[in-house]
Amino acid sequence: MLKSKVFNVLVGFRNNSGIGKFHLLGRIISSAMAGNNCSASKVPKYAAGTQPFTVLIEGNIGSGKTTFLNHFQKFQEKICLITEPVEKWRNVRGVNLLVSTNFYELMYKEPERWAMPFQSYVTLTMLQSHTQQTQKPVKLMERSIYSSRYCFVENMFRNDIIDAGMYHVLQEWYEFIDNAIHVQADLIVYLRTSPEVVYERMRKRARSEESCVPLKYLEELHKLHEEWLIKNRGLNTNVIVLNANLDLDHIGSEYKRYENHIINPAYTRQQQAVLVSPSKRPHME
Repeated sequence: MLKSKVFNVLVGFRNNSGIGKFHLLGRIISSAMAGNNCSASKVPKYAAGTQPFTVLIEGNIGSGKTTFLNHFQKFQEKICLITEPVEKWRNVRGVNLLVSTNFYELMYKEPERWAMPFQSYVTLTMLQSHTQQTQKPVKLMERSIYSSRYCFVENMFRNDIIDAGMYHVLQEWYEFIDNAIHVQADLIVYLRTSPEVVYERMRKRARSEESCVPLKYLEELHKLHEEWLIKNRGLNTNVIVLNANLDLDHIGSEYKRYENHIINPAYTRQQQAVLVSPSKRPHME
């Protein structure tokens, strides 16, 4: 029965063109998932039991994620630090997709064309980071598959950069990953910033890929981070909210305040779900 259903959908996929194919692809994935429901509970998730206490560092573009990771370099004997795989996004297997540009830059300059393949590749590379094994007791990751799903992909859909068909195909993949792959997420550190501050930082660091990013885009991403990590409290994941508007001369003390949460998993598990630096919270609201 399952083979027959999938065959019928594949025939429809072959006979359709354009955006309709993405709707049919979603049906193909759904059919495959539905056919495996009876055995899903008997098969452990991929990478289950292989990951240490994992902390996800989240925030808008320019919120200071790299600075945060650099602060924790001194604990590298205990912590596996995994940065965002930007270099992979800039060059896929050593091939530039267009002359004088790269995959990451294309996503910003021609989002209607490149957003879908770019986000597909982001999902793959993030899963590689999530499932990367380490003997160290703590893993610190710059961003995650969750920020891709709840912030960047969601923003593309709301702005009609990807249409409903593309969006639902990506959502089907995320749901399949939820069901089949173990993504460890014990704590999220949200580097909370204002869009105006990160816009100015982005202009100063002058990455070529980000030269065309407007303030409006940062405002939209900020709103989605707030929905995910403040309003919805990280969807049942412990969240620490830090004021990342501080300049580099003062941000170190803010990071130091929560070192124990990062390097001591037992300490974090005893804390409340959402923690905000008391002296900084009024400035962020």
